[in-house]
Amino acid sequence: MSESPKRKKGLSMGAMFAIGIGIFVACAVAYSQSKAETVHFPDEAHARFSVTVTGEGPDVILIPGLGSPATVWDGTVAKFKGQYRFHVLNLSGFGGEPAGANAEGDILAPSVDAVDAYIKANGLKQPVVAGHSLGGLMALMLARSHPEDAGELVIVDALPFIGLIFDPNATAQGTAPQAAAMRDGLVNAPAEAFAAQQRAGAGRMVTSPADQETVVAWSLASDRRVFAQAMYEDLVLDLRPDLAKIATPTTVIVPVASHYGMTQDATLAFYKTAYTGQPNVTFTPVDKSLHFIMLDQPDAFYTALEAALK
Repeated sequence: MSESPKRKKGLSMGAMFAIGIGIFVACAVAYSQSKAETVHFPDEAHARFSVTVTGEGPDVILIPGLGSPATVWDGTVAKFKGQYRFHVLNLSGFGGEPAGANAEGDILAPSVDAVDAYIKANGLKQPVVAGHSLGGLMALMLARSHPEDAGELVIVDALPFIGLIFDPNATAQGTAPQAAAMRDGLVNAPAEAFAAQQRAGAGRMVTSPADQETVVAWSLASDRRVFAQAMYEDLVLDLRPDLAKIATPTTVIVPVASHYGMTQDATLAFYKTAYTGQPNVTFTPVDKSLHFIMLDQPDAFYTALEAALK
């Protein structure tokens, strides 16, 4: 049977409409999968943090450190978003984010409880929880208080008690008066003095001058009260007595500042001593790096992170 003249001219209107709908749906699905969605949790008025969700795959929660915004993880997300679904937190008050519920009272414990609530509200099944610096401490706090939440921890240069940096015999109680004085000094410092202090310390945090300026800008954009209070809580919190209870598999990514004379053996010995008592913990050194490993040595950091996530 020969085709009708109309069919020889092309597809019917019905077929063209069906194809058009198919293309629209496919594009909409692709767009929804690639679009990064940011929400405040639990809501904008009471937010402990905002969360940007990007990528497809197993769930990974990323928590920045003191004063750092979510953008500290941009390179990580770009590298692995085809393999993992990232939930990137920006703590309220850090890096230009409004202070939200962190404007008053304690910050760390309520924020950790909010991470627990976020995991449960979104039905996440034991995601990897990765944190840098203060964010690493929060990951440990989550595993201690809510052991059912995380399937694995990745700690990027964080200690269960930061006071060990200043004195191997330090205690939380002994550190408290100095920590309170530091907090109050930060809150009350004139803007110029605070900026000078942040610039003076940036060289110990990250190597390149450009990255130092970025880190300083993050701190200057942070809410001063939130920044100071979070630092104080970090200084006076000692999780070492609870490490034996943290059974969640943990990888600690450790910077080795060999370009400043530090050796890998001495650095790893310090971190291993700090984590004494915690079962199922491994340590991965990254050479020629300071505190912001993901900025100083991104390729080596990605390799270490990828190995931890497998």
